[in-house]
Amino acid sequence: MKDYQLGFIPNETIFNHVKQTVELYRAHINLKEFNKNIIDPIKLTFDSKVYGKTFEEIIEAECIRQIDKTNSNRIGYFHQNLFRHAGNGWEVPETGFDVINERQHIYAELKNKHNTMNSASSQKTYMKMQGQLLQDDQAVCMLVEVIAKKSQNAKWTATVDGKVFSHDRIRRVSIDKFYGIVFDDGEAFFKLCRALPDILDDVITELRQGSIQNSVYDELHDLSPDTFKSLYLLAFKTYDGFQNF
Repeated sequence: MKDYQLGFIPNETIFNHVKQTVELYRAHINLKEFNKNIIDPIKLTFDSKVYGKTFEEIIEAECIRQIDKTNSNRIGYFHQNLFRHAGNGWEVPETGFDVINERQHIYAELKNKHNTMNSASSQKTYMKMQGQLLQDDQAVCMLVEVIAKKSQNAKWTATVDGKVFSHDRIRRVSIDKFYGIVFDDGEAFFKLCRALPDILDDVITELRQGSIQNSVYDELHDLSPDTFKSLYLLAFKTYDGFQNF
């Protein structure tokens, strides 16, 4: 096993965790999946004309967008479940908070980006943390953000039902600071990011992956050599007039 020089997690463990994430990654799309929520051919037509792209290029971009949306959830799996391997009381429970350490009275919710929560979600999360403080008077609750505005471990000030709340033990924490708490290594997250390309190269080599299987355009062409017609019939085949397209 290659030495990824992380120190805070064994080489085989991080390799297998990355491998599990890659195996969950969506790497294929067909016409049925492409049109699951009914594609908007009018928007695709605008995109094609406004950006000077062929329908094939626009369809390819839409396929990548759909795949990317699914894979964003896989990255959430990667971030959260890595803490299963931290030891020292760290857990990833089935329900409740995303990551906890009952020995240290730490309860964390993980978010990928600082701006992914709307007002309602933010309030709900803050109230959940307030409730945890009532249950455990030693609790420290953390909103952990992978992509935060800056590196921080600061008191989280939030607005709930129009009122501003803050508490020293409800924190807003960037992922680097959280790694420092979990692994007792202030540069643990940096080390992981530095090693990740090499780990992924090794995983991809073992799995023999590295491309997207996309049959959407071929399946559209099977419906009709006219891609423009095929796209519109996907959405509007029962609409008046489209039987004579």
